[in-house]
Amino acid sequence: MSTEPTASTTPKTAASWRDLFAAPSRAAVIVLASGIALYGTNVYLTASLLPSAVADIGGQELYAWVSTAFLLPSVVASLFVGRALAGWGARRAYLVAFLGFATGLVLSMIAPNMPMFLAGRFVQGCAGGLLTGLAYAVMRVALAPRLWTRAIALLSAMWGVGNFVGPMLGGLFAEFGIWRGAFAPLAIGALVAAGLALRTLPRTASAEQLERMPIVSLTLLTGVTAALSLTVVFTEQRQVLALLGVAAALAVAFVLVERSGSRTLLPHSVYRGGSPLRWIYIVIAALSAASTVEAFVPLFGQELAGMSPFVAGFLGAMISWGWTFGGILTSGAVSDGRVAALRVGGPILLAVGLAGYALVQPADAGLGTVVLWFAALFVAGVGIGSSFGHTAAAALRSTDDPVESQKASAGVNTVQLLANTVGSALAGLLVNLGGPSIPGSARSLTFFFAAFAGVGAVAAWLAVRQMMPGSRREISR
Repeated sequence: MSTEPTASTTPKTAASWRDLFAAPSRAAVIVLASGIALYGTNVYLTASLLPSAVADIGGQELYAWVSTAFLLPSVVASLFVGRALAGWGARRAYLVAFLGFATGLVLSMIAPNMPMFLAGRFVQGCAGGLLTGLAYAVMRVALAPRLWTRAIALLSAMWGVGNFVGPMLGGLFAEFGIWRGAFAPLAIGALVAAGLALRTLPRTASAEQLERMPIVSLTLLTGVTAALSLTVVFTEQRQVLALLGVAAALAVAFVLVERSGSRTLLPHSVYRGGSPLRWIYIVIAALSAASTVEAFVPLFGQELAGMSPFVAGFLGAMISWGWTFGGILTSGAVSDGRVAALRVGGPILLAVGLAGYALVQPADAGLGTVVLWFAALFVAGVGIGSSFGHTAAAALRSTDDPVESQKASAGVNTVQLLANTVGSALAGLLVNLGGPSIPGSARSLTFFFAAFAGVGAVAAWLAVRQMMPGSRREISR
């Protein structure tokens, strides 16, 4: 790797997919992609089989906690990725994550009641947060910099795989009355991936690079995540608004503590005026939060166009599939001009797609309208995919400092998970505010996230401007 550009230098030659899967990097790429695929598949699989599980083991009153028990520990665990790498190295960190994920799946699979099922979900969340965060952090040390954008496109594609395989697998096992068996393939896959990680991944850092944990920052961000996660449990409008207010207050406190602290969860450069990293993270947040719209799209399709659950599920998957397509299509871009255009144009395309979907919401949709829905949501997904990989790669290249680089890489996943949590909380509120009509809910939801995508486009432009060669605010090398 001595001939590769430094981390903070944008590669000038495009890496091919063959390069990504060549012998030196193939095993590491498979491990990174497996972690994301297992996480994404598990999310959609559990959602599809949960009604069958509740009918079998009971616990209807705890139904809403299934999501919270997984999401909250996922975000918190992602904050420990840097410490896991520094203390354990890539091999052991991935081994712990995969084995933990398999353990959580087995706990849910054998659960005789809902409390044990939730315990399994909690373990899955802890391990899953590590898996998704490690993918970006380990990529920086296991792969050559010119492979990063291709690798990120592959990781994005794994979410599309999960969105397709998860509901299909969960629905199939639930249909035959053996919902517990749906967790077995994922547990076996996690064990196989653990063995591959143990044999192939490098050790990335030493214990001497460990920083003392910023306890106050960690506590505040955990509080933000908990408040947002509880909006799934407490769904009345006043309760949701109160929880969002608590989350906002804790978020402000988090930023104030981080700005003045010597030990931080996010890189110090996020809080420096001359760094584009803050804008990069805002773009990632805007792109990720907008994807939460897909959770409500199947409902709109069924209510407004009389779609079957199966067809409506495909409509909901359009954003994920567009994300996958856009990421793969644009991952070979290397010129500064084209990469800048993709980073800024992606959020604009996302905004156009969501706004287009919002504008076509009749009370009784026909075939022509349905086709427009599919097209608009796919365009929105392409916008996410065309920008996300290059934006995340810019975060990975933001510094050559070992400790800061771990924070910057892991921060991509933390911001993404937090944005998903915020987006989910706001989506539920917006659907209620836009009611009682379904078209009103659809417009309220998608117009808001179209506007947020516009904010992401502005942030992307600011980040690109600061990274231009010769700029006094260019990333410090």
